[in-house]
This record gives sequence, structure tokens and C-alpha cells, in this order.
Amino acid sequence: MPKTSARLLALLSLLQVRRDWPGALLAERLDISPRTVRRDVDRLRELGYPIMAIKGPDGGYRLEAGTELPPLLFDDEQAVALAVALQLAGATGAGIGEAAARALNTVRQVMPARLRHRIDTLLVTAVQPPPARPVPQVGGGVLTALSAAVHAREVLRFTYEGAAGDAGGRTSRRVEPHHLVTWGGRWYLVAWDLDRADWRTFRADRISPRTPAGPRFTPREVPGGEVAAFVTGRFRGADGSGDWPCVGEVILDLPAATVSGYTRDGAVEELGPDRCRLVLGSWSWAGLAAAIGRFDAGIEVVGPAELKAAFAHLARRYAAASGSWPGQ
Repeated sequence: MPKTSARLLALLSLLQVRRDWPGALLAERLDISPRTVRRDVDRLRELGYPIMAIKGPDGGYRLEAGTELPPLLFDDEQAVALAVALQLAGATGAGIGEAAARALNTVRQVMPARLRHRIDTLLVTAVQPPPARPVPQVGGGVLTALSAAVHAREVLRFTYEGAAGDAGGRTSRRVEPHHLVTWGGRWYLVAWDLDRADWRTFRADRISPRTPAGPRFTPREVPGGEVAAFVTGRFRGADGSGDWPCVGEVILDLPAATVSGYTRDGAVEELGPDRCRLVLGSWSWAGLAAAIGRFDAGIEVVGPAELKAAFAHLARRYAAASGSWPGQ
């Protein structure tokens, strides 16, 4: 890429990062003179980018929103990131696979030949293991409405469809929406339920937003301060307490590094080169024993007694299945 073009691309990237840029700071970041910054700004304006001059002691520039789409400029890393993101969009459960494919084709048409060739050679096929149950798709309009309410900090009213067989059926909800998140291929809205005075997570595919939106609200702090930890806790266990109902401790004849690579929520402590302690949780004692049993190694149960009983129960079941149970 010619030096001037590379510099223009770097300048445009900086202008997109923050609202206002002092001219002297731009010159310093690009290692050029303020005069060159002014010339490069003029070149970007000629290409259709609405860059406004900021008056003041230091002076500066601001990239305004335009009414027309000027030529797009991407560096190599941005082009690769865009191609990968749009090709994987269909696997997000957002119901935008076709729109993402059209968007990639549209952007491709305005890219320079060099970058267009690069993304054409980057073909990605998203293959996911079949879920235990179908993952519902969420319409782009619903996601947009939920995201807009989160951004505007406006009370959201919607009709919520309960799970199949749920006695609650369809209910009307009023919430303060805080975060739109994905978990296990599904989209969820994390919100403060005004009528129940408690935090809730709602499946986005069961939400039918209603208009108009309610009044603005002051955001509350998610319990624990981190939405990722909060959501993870909400999906632990069947009792909704945020803790696994069954937690056990074992010693495995495996290196800690090996066990850690296959343990999502458990705690692993190294006891030696080929020995470690594992503390793990599950929804049931049998499920916990089965999860630990997948490690092809010797197992010593530290506790509790329920975990030992679960191993004994599985041992009898497996032995009967193999036809080697005593007396058979």
C-alpha cells in the first residue's frame, strides 16, 4: 500500500476511535507534522468523509455521521475480522444469517481488489455439535428493540411466553433492561423485574416487545458487579441459588494441567506431577460421578458420602449393563 494511503487509513481509524482529536495529538500518533495532518484531512473530505474542524486553543478534528456511505477503508486485520464475523453470524442464534451474507457481499463490492481477494479466500463454515434440543432463532427486530431499550435506559414492556407446560402461560412484564447476552446458543435479557422486585433473565425468543417504551431509569448494579458472573451463577444448579446443589471433591491420578483443560467450572489443585485435587459441582450426584468418571485415571473420593454412593450406584449400573454383575 502506498505510504500516503496507509497514512490516510491510519488517520481514519483514529478518528473513528474517539469523538474529538486535537490536531497536535493526531500528528504525534501518526508521527507526521500538523501540516500533513491538515492535508490528509482534506484528502479524506474529498473522499466523502464529513470531518469537522474543532475551534479552540489546540484545534482539532471530529468525524461526523454522514448522509451517504463514502468509500470504505479497511486494513488487512479489519478485513479478516469482518469476513469471519459475518460468516459466523448465522451460528449466533440471532436469525440474521441471510442478512449477514448479503452484508458481506455488499461490503465486498466497495473494497479494494487486494482486500476483496483476501476475504474471498477466507471461507469459514461454522459447524456446531447438534444441541440436545433445537436452539430457537431470535428475529433481528426483537434483538434491536431489546438492545435499544438497554442503550436508552428505558423501562421495557413486553409479553413473555412461558415454557411449554408452564402454568404461567403468557404474562405481561415491566422491566428495567440492563444487558443483552448470549449463553449456550440462546439470547437472554438480564433485567430488573419491576413487579417482582428482583433480577430476572428472560429468553429473548419468548419476548414480544410492546410500545411505547416506559420512562427512563437509573441503572442498578448487577449482583456481584459483573454480568458474566451473574449469568453464569443463574444457570448453575436447578434451585436457582447460583450454587451447584451437588459439590464433591476427588483426587485424580492425572496432571493438573490435563484436568484443567477439560474442567469448566471446577477448581483444580496440583498435588504432584501426575496427581491433582478436583472440586466440581453438578445438578445431581449421579451426574457429578459420571462427569468425574470420564477422566481415564484412578479416582479417590474425598467426599461427601453422597458422591461415594453415586459412584457405587453407577458401578452397579455399568456392571449390569456389561453383563458381568455377580450372579449373572
